[in-house]
Amino acid sequence: MAASAPVQRRGLMLVISSPSGAGKTSLSRRLVAEQPNLELSVSCTTRSPRPGEEDGREYHFVTAERFETMVREQAFLEHALVHEHLYGTPREPVMQALAEGRDVLFDIDWQGAMSIASGAPEDVVRVFILPPSMAALRERLHLRAQDHPGVIERRLERAREEIRMWPEYDYVLVNDDFERAYAELANIYEAARLTRARNPWIGPFVERLLGEDG
Repeated sequence: MAASAPVQRRGLMLVISSPSGAGKTSLSRRLVAEQPNLELSVSCTTRSPRPGEEDGREYHFVTAERFETMVREQAFLEHALVHEHLYGTPREPVMQALAEGRDVLFDIDWQGAMSIASGAPEDVVRVFILPPSMAALRERLHLRAQDHPGVIERRLERAREEIRMWPEYDYVLVNDDFERAYAELANIYEAARLTRARNPWIGPFVERLLGEDG
């Protein structure tokens, strides 16, 4: 009886971006909750926590001084200024996860997505989430009740800039129905896990398979 193939794979980076209010955070959190091999990359940010957020869960909330120190130490995979605050992805935990075959999800803006993809193109799958309309996006931002009206208007202005970046992504989903958008996102993730690049055990397995007697 032939030996079974070893379970050996390299993890992937699933990058999800969208304008604020389009649903990427809700979709990301559900996918992480339902996929045991997928973990959320927790970014550092200089902004203050929103109601209900906890340090180390949604973000690592750090001072601007600490953030700049981490930049000098090259501790980030990417970092950017977004909505007047600094955001960055810690490098070490992500690289360790990939080497151990675990997948990492990134809930980040297009600047971070492009930076990560340029540094590790073979490890990244990029998904952009679109709102069904700008009116729906405005309503979601107001219903969220986390920002002042002036901040919401700035987010809507920035949303148009972000939406124009959709051609840079591998997949684009319209979140007009949450359950459907989630099912499509889950299918993308499952398919990405099965690519040849993610499963280096396949080559040796095929060699052994071809060497067996029929």
